[in-house]
Amino acid sequence: MNHSKHFARVFFVAGIAMLASGGFAQTTSTAKPYKIVNSTQTLGIGGIDYVYADSDGRRLYVPRGNQVLVFDLDTLKSAGSITNARARGVAVDPKSRHGFCSSSPVVMWDTKTLDTLKTIDVQGRPDGILFEPTTERIYIFSHSAPNVTVIDAKDGSIAGTIELGGAPEQAASDGEGHLYVDLEDKDKVAVVDVKTLKVTAQYDLGGKGGTPAGLGLDAKHHLLFVFCRNPQTCVVLGADDGKIIATLPIGKGSDGGGFNPNTMEAFSSQGDGTLTIIKEKSPSSFEVAQTVTTKSRAKTCTLDTKNNQIVLITTEPTQSPTTPATPSAGADQPGEGRRGGRGGGGPALLDILVVGR
Repeated sequence: MNHSKHFARVFFVAGIAMLASGGFAQTTSTAKPYKIVNSTQTLGIGGIDYVYADSDGRRLYVPRGNQVLVFDLDTLKSAGSITNARARGVAVDPKSRHGFCSSSPVVMWDTKTLDTLKTIDVQGRPDGILFEPTTERIYIFSHSAPNVTVIDAKDGSIAGTIELGGAPEQAASDGEGHLYVDLEDKDKVAVVDVKTLKVTAQYDLGGKGGTPAGLGLDAKHHLLFVFCRNPQTCVVLGADDGKIIATLPIGKGSDGGGFNPNTMEAFSSQGDGTLTIIKEKSPSSFEVAQTVTTKSRAKTCTLDTKNNQIVLITTEPTQSPTTPATPSAGADQPGEGRRGGRGGGGPALLDILVVGR
């Protein structure tokens, strides 16, 4: 072998690797920061809770008062409403194109026409809601028994109920038969087998975080991001065994969160008017990449997976349709368990904020 050619080849390959590594570092460090890229305000009456982006159907759902408001996800223009649905949250089955809201009774509708297909009587106090893709079922969560009512998304029939042993807040499915649910009053994450509808494990946060409210899941690397209110912390757990891997600071009053596998970022929306972005640099290395200023009480959020954008909602009182007013001292305060805007009696502006790069 010609040693001079061999060494030249080695240095060439090493140089390419260094350039590639340097290019990745430069791309990471110079990535555009997140900011509010679109927003809208709509005057109305009634409290709000969760917001849901149907990325496939390009619609945004916001339960408010006695109806579910529907917006075009791209333009934020009104696209209609589902009436007689005093709900907390929404979930959509992209296959059957059936929508559901966590109300009593649960309302089921056609997502193309927005026509109500049926109502479904459920027990407990419906709060959170999730579509589970493995079984094509809708999970309705309640702080009182039964903690979960499971509904077949195709026909609206009840498949069963689950007792979690605590008050559920947010949930996430790994698409492989496991559902993870954070338990607000137990400082734990429950693991559910979606085929048997049984709790198979409970992961304790070990005092690293308390009152969990938001949840993100990196299904590929089996990581859970649990967003807590007290202390204000994101606890990263192994989804297979519940082992605590890391803790990171977040803002005050988290009430929603998620994980974007396209950007390898977890995110938490907080009532103090901030959105925390956490970068997963590797399955064992994480950092708070950015804290985005949003609006006071913008506690809940949803992910538009097509555009890699995070949508948040809040309300603010107004004196008239054209004159916003400063929130009163009696309004819901950041960090409290109550949803932003829930319980407001008079007319208020619904703010929809889209955060992206």
